[in-house]
Amino acid sequence: MRYALRSTNSSLRWTPDLISANSSRIALIDCKSRMTSRTTNRHAVERAAVTAHLQLTAWTQLPIYYVFDNLDVLTPYDALTTGRNSPRTTAGSGTAYYLIPSHHAQPFETTFGTPHPHPTASAA
Repeated sequence: MRYALRSTNSSLRWTPDLISANSSRIALIDCKSRMTSRTTNRHAVERAAVTAHLQLTAWTQLPIYYVFDNLDVLTPYDALTTGRNSPRTTAGSGTAYYLIPSHHAQPFETTFGTPHPHPTASAA
């Protein structure tokens, strides 16, 4: 489905990867692998995805989080307000991105809490 949606301008193209639930707290998560530059220490998020995710947040009234490989967490609003427009290049797709300094991100534990072992889990 994602392959077919790539050829469209539909906001469904940027549907988040996961839905998380902790009791009644529900959130949408968009995983961002290989979207952090180790050289510049900035995260990259496609501008069209940010627009679609802001609209999806308004429609569903559920938060959306970007979770990067290093478990940094940003929201679409963070990307919009603290990101800088990346220069368009002829390499790759030439897609427009926001570049967000990683110091604007929150640690995973701050956003989602520390995992607790399940009460029925046995010690290995």
